[in-house]
Amino acid sequence: MDKKLRALFGLKFNPFDTDVPAASLHATAATDLFCRRMERLAGEGGFALVSGDPGTGKSAVLRVLVDRLAPLRDVLVGALTRPQASMADFYREIGHLFGVPLAPHNRWAGANALRETWAAHIETALSRPVLVVDEAQEMRPAVLSELRLLASAELDSRSILTVVLAGDARLTERLRTPELLPLGSRIRARLHLEYASPGELQDCLAHVLKEAGNAKLMTPALVTALCEHAAGNRRALMNMANALLDVALERELKQLDEGLYLETFASDAGSKKRRRA
Repeated sequence: MDKKLRALFGLKFNPFDTDVPAASLHATAATDLFCRRMERLAGEGGFALVSGDPGTGKSAVLRVLVDRLAPLRDVLVGALTRPQASMADFYREIGHLFGVPLAPHNRWAGANALRETWAAHIETALSRPVLVVDEAQEMRPAVLSELRLLASAELDSRSILTVVLAGDARLTERLRTPELLPLGSRIRARLHLEYASPGELQDCLAHVLKEAGNAKLMTPALVTALCEHAAGNRRALMNMANALLDVALERELKQLDEGLYLETFASDAGSKKRRRA
């Protein structure tokens, strides 16, 4: 596939796939501002929140953030991969992320070992370790509360961990409940993502096409059609564009145009109508 993309379209990578290089992702002004705030928060500690409906770009923001934090001197970043885990598995993973061997059945010893490791890092690096949690709405309330307690020291006067939570409306609603309000009140940086306008989607599409190496892969009419029919959803935009790229690869087309869009998605709509009939 990569060879065909290069040979037929001159692309360095698939601009519509989920594994676009983080450095090539489109970052809005709001994302840039949030990342700069997080660079400072990495030195101070505390909680940050990225929220938004599905498809608004939360995971992409986290990838951009991790990519920008990684080169900073002595900044240690870990990403939790199983937010839905039980308390024991949460301790296993966070211990693995920060190189601390833990016995999950002994939570007291595990918490102390983590906190001592983070405190030692702060003394030598003058920055807090950073924990990134995508799909944080899946985290159990008890685990979120445990994370809040782990991240503070000296009667809550000192933060020893920087945590970035990303999730949809379920997370923001849960952070307002009495059980999690102590955590919700500690959010120091926020980025809320809305559905994008057609113009914003066009900027995103133009950026990734240029980064991939072929700014003229799509005709202007096709770009307009895609962005108007994506309903502001970045994920939907990329899924539609990827479907067109697949068809173009099969037919060995040099450029994607509006005719291909109408043919591809009119055919899909007709198939759905026939199945309903």
